[in-house]
Amino acid sequence: MKRIHTLSTKTFAVLGILGAVGVLVAWTTDELPRAHAYHTQEEIEGFRGSGQGLASGANNYFRASGDCYGCHGPDNIGPVYAMRNENGEDVNPLDNWRSTMMGNSARDPLWRAKVSHEVAVNPGHQAGLEDKCTSCHAPMGRYDKFLSGQGHFSIAELTQDPIAKDGVSCLACHMQSSDSLGLTFSGTLHFDTNNVLYGPYGSKTDPPIFGAPMESFVGYNPVYGAHINDAGICAGCHTLITETADLEGNLTGDHFVEQATYHEWLNSSFNTDADPENGLSCQACHMPRIDDAVVISALYDFLTPRSPFGQHHLAGANVFMLNLLKHNLTELELTSSSVRFDTTIARTMRMLQNQSILLETSVAGRSADELDVDVKLTNLAGHKFPSGYPARRAFIELHVKDDQGATLFRSGAWDPSYEVIGHDANFEPHYDVITQEDQAQIYEMVMADVNGDKTTVLERAKSPLKDNRLVPAGFSTAHFAYDTTIVVGVPVSDADFNHDGLGAEGSGSDITHYQVPMNGYTGLLTIEARVWYQSVPPRWLEEMFAFNTPEIDLFRNMYLAEDGSPVLVKEEVLTDVSMGLDDLREAGIRIYPNPVRDGILRIEGLDARTTSITVLDMRGALVASYRPQGERSWQARLPQASATYLIVFETAGQRFTERVIVP
Repeated sequence: MKRIHTLSTKTFAVLGILGAVGVLVAWTTDELPRAHAYHTQEEIEGFRGSGQGLASGANNYFRASGDCYGCHGPDNIGPVYAMRNENGEDVNPLDNWRSTMMGNSARDPLWRAKVSHEVAVNPGHQAGLEDKCTSCHAPMGRYDKFLSGQGHFSIAELTQDPIAKDGVSCLACHMQSSDSLGLTFSGTLHFDTNNVLYGPYGSKTDPPIFGAPMESFVGYNPVYGAHINDAGICAGCHTLITETADLEGNLTGDHFVEQATYHEWLNSSFNTDADPENGLSCQACHMPRIDDAVVISALYDFLTPRSPFGQHHLAGANVFMLNLLKHNLTELELTSSSVRFDTTIARTMRMLQNQSILLETSVAGRSADELDVDVKLTNLAGHKFPSGYPARRAFIELHVKDDQGATLFRSGAWDPSYEVIGHDANFEPHYDVITQEDQAQIYEMVMADVNGDKTTVLERAKSPLKDNRLVPAGFSTAHFAYDTTIVVGVPVSDADFNHDGLGAEGSGSDITHYQVPMNGYTGLLTIEARVWYQSVPPRWLEEMFAFNTPEIDLFRNMYLAEDGSPVLVKEEVLTDVSMGLDDLREAGIRIYPNPVRDGILRIEGLDARTTSITVLDMRGALVASYRPQGERSWQARLPQASATYLIVFETAGQRFTERVIVP
């Protein structure tokens, strides 16, 4: 390793001049600038080795994350601090990455258990299965062997290879070339093996890259690569098409789209190729940018701060597995602390709850016999929700209570095993209208084998039995990628699935219509609508847990010890006070005009029996209220927007409502 020597003040001045005129300085060994010259060489070397458990070293083509940590980890040796935003907060990529699912992709106990399950089902396919699975979960091990022409990479080799166990590490992305960007899938990754690393800085409009330290310490030349911010760099792993085997293990020649997150993004309004100005790449959400000027390498005071800076949060929706990893740090040999996992879990919860879906609940009608409730979900993500690995699902809970808090109706509750109550033996169909408590709206993908039976064995999957997951905004059945993003099991009669009120495709939404039996009840109602998410639902594990392998047994123990409660995504609570009765007319009370065209609601015929009047919108929000003091009439101004309102009359022992419309 080359040593760093001190630069004089004059040399720093020259460096500043050269940088200002756009000259890239090529330093010789003895000319490399020494960062923080007032610190000793031992302090600097000690800092560089502070990877805190991260893997280090190199194989033929890749280096582990620990070798990047010295410059791109935290900088606590001032006065100029690298890897900090303008508030002084540490934003170094490695500590953010190491507690993510990508940072632990090769150690993920569910993934290892599932690979062993697939091998147990089809042991003759072990070499191919393990090689394919490690292409994305352990790319720096698998591709080092592949590029060296040494054949398939195995799980046994993974367990002994610290660089492979580094998962989707720094070089797994930054070494990818722009060759065939977005055109290769299923773990087919193209790496530039010319000792270069691509980053987002150094374009013609940027200050030049000072690459000497990286070349000196780790042997790579940092260069500008526009593709590092392109969604296509995610395509190689986030669209996976598998081969189909029959129940005897024979390949049939069929293929199955196990996941197509990248193609879902292509078939959406987020697609930056189709709409460069308004589109959003994968990185825009999962690596959120800040405009702060950030020095991107520790110990080099003179470096030009860079902006924007992409934070390596890599948050998704898998709260359950992140908690499981956090609770098994030692047994899984993880490199992150529980505190860092807590940070990633909090980011994941924010993404799940704030950037995934919009929930809108409304009362469409009510009588003594039936309550009609519409629950509308709108997908806010740039892909299906849920997306990715086919185990994931979301479901709606609708809970209707009377004025004493007793349950009148509940669809989408779950039992102590974390399974949705009323779930059919194989799978729950998609519903446009729900009329019974044992019916639940579950958004998911269900796989079928060659016989058309439900399966969770990935290699047996031939076609989807169901895929009613919420599609993204702009999604079209006419898009060229629809063959990999197909919707299955949603009946044609469900006219509002991905269609707006005028019938136009691409809304990214769905409305579930609930017809709740009231059995004569006319009093106050509390209506609670919730959306829940499960990344590892119990039904998905049944086939795998029927086998015993060391990997399955390990995960089973961890899974059973973990809280498997679904994760709350959104909730909305509204109140419907009562049904409208003709008794008001019989009592001489007149509400007019209806529709209200001038914005003034008028009520006449009040007497001492009326104790209060409340005006609510259809969400239960208060618009106006009034307590009569012997007056015979009352007026209220309603909002100008077109809407329907509930006028609630309280009397001694009774409550009545009427509906008025502002056209």
